[in-house]
Amino acid sequence: MTPHLPLRTRPISLGCLRAFEAVARHLNFRAAAEEMSLTQSAVSRQIQSLEEDVGVPLFLRHTRAVELTGAGAQLLRAVQPSLYSMDSAVQQIRQTAGRRSVSISTWASFASMWLIPRLEAFQRDHPDIDIRIDATDVPVDLETTDVDVALRYSVPARIASGAERLFGEQLAVVASPWLLQDGTPLREPADLNRFTLIEAGDLYHSHHTEWLSWQRWAEAHGVGRLAPRRWLYFNYAHQIAQAALAGQGVALARMPLVADSLAAGDLVEVLPQHKLDSPLAYWLLIAPRRAARPEVKAFRDWLRMQAAMTRQTIGDVPDPDTETDLD
Repeated sequence: MTPHLPLRTRPISLGCLRAFEAVARHLNFRAAAEEMSLTQSAVSRQIQSLEEDVGVPLFLRHTRAVELTGAGAQLLRAVQPSLYSMDSAVQQIRQTAGRRSVSISTWASFASMWLIPRLEAFQRDHPDIDIRIDATDVPVDLETTDVDVALRYSVPARIASGAERLFGEQLAVVASPWLLQDGTPLREPADLNRFTLIEAGDLYHSHHTEWLSWQRWAEAHGVGRLAPRRWLYFNYAHQIAQAALAGQGVALARMPLVADSLAAGDLVEVLPQHKLDSPLAYWLLIAPRRAARPEVKAFRDWLRMQAAMTRQTIGDVPDPDTETDLD
């Protein structure tokens, strides 16, 4: 039976936790002591103090080695990622101390398909400004977080006040030119049934994202129910585009996100007379308390310029009631 030590309630020392993690990783007190530039007896005292605070043994001591107890293994699973997270945060703070930076929150598909390919131009013009991108679908509170800029995708009625409309979107039927080389015709909507159709797998969770579905496209153009060779589903827009680029099927794509691929000829628009207007748009929000910072202003102005070029490329003519003057 494992002996129970007197239970204490004082806070655990960070130094003891670092010693514990090192010993648990090496399963050797001497190796842990060398890594931490401490004596072996000092590390042993830290482990003993930690075991007294926790209330149970964390290691089984053998003549030439140690092994974790069940409690030690449980504690290690909590300690290792916590120490790694703290060390990473400190390293990032040290690296950025005294430097100007802009923190951006957006979602993964927009970051990979629209923002990141354009960032080189901003970095070339502003080499002294660091960029940090947090790709997440979770909305952030610009009043309480350290995010400077948020880029979002929403219908006008659901976007936060003060947001600037960057551009709207149309949905277009696109495919890789490789897919069309075998001569299978794709000249009218009924021809889609000869191909694999690519679609997002979670479109029907929301009334608004349902606009991105093949079903909505078919209804809008008076096409009967589609019965393709097969369906291919993905979670994210960049996955859909990648599958289309690889020739795995025909996709109903968001024009702002695939405009560059269309211009380069990596994708081709088929059924160009059958675009579908979407009620969703792309928006820019600036954290009010950071709007006056020169680096945030520079990034905002650059975003506006890039958005203007995208609007021109896709032929976006927004509803005046939903757009602030961006130019």
